[in-house]
Amino acid sequence: MTDVNALIEELKGRAQRASQAWRPGARVASVEPLTGGTSSLTFTTRFEGVPEADEVVVLKVAPPGLPPVRNRDVLRQGTVMRALAGREGVVVPEVLFEDAGDPPEVSPFLAMNLVPGECLEPILVSPDPERFSVFRERAFDAARVLAAMHRLEPAAIGLGDEPVVSITAEIDRWVRAYETAPAHLQFNYPEVAEALYASIPAAVRQVVNHGDYRLGNTLCLGDRITAVIDWEIWSVGDPRVDLTWLTFFCDDAGHPSRTSDEPSGMPTSAEMRAAYVAAGGEAFPDLDWFDALTCFKEAALTSLLIKRAEKSGDPGIAAQLVEFTPKLGGLLDMATSKLSA
Repeated sequence: MTDVNALIEELKGRAQRASQAWRPGARVASVEPLTGGTSSLTFTTRFEGVPEADEVVVLKVAPPGLPPVRNRDVLRQGTVMRALAGREGVVVPEVLFEDAGDPPEVSPFLAMNLVPGECLEPILVSPDPERFSVFRERAFDAARVLAAMHRLEPAAIGLGDEPVVSITAEIDRWVRAYETAPAHLQFNYPEVAEALYASIPAAVRQVVNHGDYRLGNTLCLGDRITAVIDWEIWSVGDPRVDLTWLTFFCDDAGHPSRTSDEPSGMPTSAEMRAAYVAAGGEAFPDLDWFDALTCFKEAALTSLLIKRAEKSGDPGIAAQLVEFTPKLGGLLDMATSKLSA
């Protein structure tokens, strides 16, 4: 268990030192927790002796005591945000400074500007008809930003040495996740995985993928995106992975976590794909197959969440999961249906 108070005191000193390359003379006034998670910890740091726009900075910190690898590698997240910063049509937080620490005991951290905006996934909250037009335009803006990001050649923005994640490797990742789930959460995942492996489409041009690209991982003001955030699982790979994940959060996609059967304000999947193409994205083939992969990925991710929740022993969470667990089987059925389309 992380001692947050001790970590805050440590971060004050480290942020004071690391910030001097960014703003000489900057003084740390406070460090406060913003959010917490399994991949990283987030803090706001208030500075004195800097321009007003720089007074509040976000620190993203790898969990202490664990190797900062994969989704915990906050410095790697900084690599992709630096590569994307300033690219036409792409909006990401600005990386200000960082500290490599001495992991696993002393965690690396990444400092970013505090981007204004609301972080909200329309289909996962109670419907609000008064905001439908705003959500709809945000969704189309998300499609435009994704198209702009996918137009970039990884090598041209300094990411040419990144390993390419093949479609096979993408399936492998979620199979490994499912293999760690208890039996009652697995359903018929081996059969679905086998069907995915047996029908992998031809590859297309490889791009920078966010890995969890959706409105819930953006900040928005009004009907526009101010920043794409949470780059924990970014990679270079097939653009259809991100595109179908984005459209999985549309009203017609059958997402199992929808809070209501009523409209959310989100466009349809077809409208989102049309917006992506209109913004310069490619009209890709084989999207039904990638929809199936998306359902498989969601089932695997959810099985991990349920497993962690069951281990927590919280009776309230356990009661919710009893109702949600059968939906994993429904997701796998959706994947099978899309593979047969």
